[in-house]
Amino acid sequence: MIYFTSDTHFSDPRVLRIDHRPFANLEEHDETLIRNWNAVVADGDEIWHLGDVVSSRAVPCDTILSRLNGRKHLIIGNNDPPATVEAKGWASVQHYAELKLEGEHLILCHYPFRTWNKIGKKSINLHGHSHGRLKPFLRQYDVGVDPQGLKPVTLGEILASRRRSAP
Repeated sequence: MIYFTSDTHFSDPRVLRIDHRPFANLEEHDETLIRNWNAVVADGDEIWHLGDVVSSRAVPCDTILSRLNGRKHLIIGNNDPPATVEAKGWASVQHYAELKLEGEHLILCHYPFRTWNKIGKKSINLHGHSHGRLKPFLRQYDVGVDPQGLKPVTLGEILASRRRSAP
């Protein structure tokens, strides 16, 4: 199975204040996100993290990654310091990727695009960065933990979420 997530911001106190995540403290935040991740992602699964993994002032990224299931790929976010990018737990690290999955052409980047490769051929832009605050374009989805129930999601879940919320 392949999963997507973004903007975990492990050990970053700003997410409790700015994003109003429902936790009393950072330890509760981090432990809940780790538990949620491992409840859906198995060791043999692939997961694409679309950036902003862990605070630069936090525990080392390798420590967090060692507690998370799956083969992990990083799409670098604006808050990912060199220590996160260079962590040993990543299967791959890049700023941008394109994947074919379930008959869909996916464009992966930390940032949401106004237009993207093969948009006219119905490709899909998966992104993070906006913490669920942007009104998405057609075929554009924020996979960050804030709009996705604080857990990684599959492409099927992402596509179904838009169909459920359509008028």
